[in-house]
Order: sequence, then structure tokens, then C-alpha cells
Amino acid sequence: MSMTDVLSAEDIKKAVEAFTAAESFNYKKFFEMVGLKNKSQEDLQKVFRVLDKDRSGFIEEDELKFMLQGFRSNSRDLTDKETKDLMAAGDKDGDGKIGMD
Repeated sequence: MSMTDVLSAEDIKKAVEAFTAAESFNYKKFFEMVGLKNKSQEDLQKVFRVLDKDRSGFIEEDELKFMLQGFRSNSRDLTDKETKDLMAAGDKDGDGKIGMD
């Protein structure tokens, strides 16, 4: 399974290129640009499984740092600040992991 099974390759390319500079990543804009806002729960689960590299059922901080590469392999790593900001937004219970919920 790859992201292009669910999302448009062109949308992914544009979104990743929009955030090539360090500290420029905005997860809300990124997810909108790749087309996640209008996807079904099933499609969102497919995307989640691609990002959950260790298949734990959660996305941990070490996986989150490389999130952009899950969308496009030659993408940059998120900075520590970007990673922490994204984790804080997605980790609703404070356990250091993002679940599918």
C-alpha cells in the first residue's frame, strides 16, 4: 500500500513542495492540500497504516518525524519543533502516541 493508492500523486507533490523549508510545515494546510479532508474513514485508515511504520496501531514521535516521507520518499524530515507541534495536535490523551481515533 502506498499513499498514491488513496491520494493523488500530483496533490502529494504540491503539498510536500509547499513545505520544503524547515519550520514551514503546517499540518492543517498539508492535510488539506493532499486531499485528506474529503476522504472516507476507510481511506484515512489506509493512510494511517502507511504512516504507522512499526504496525503498532499508533504513530509515535519517531515515526512522525519522517511523516512527509510516507507521502513522498524524497521529502525532508520534520524538525523537532514541527514534530512536537504535530504530536501535540494529534495526541489527545497525552500518552505520546497518535491513535487512529
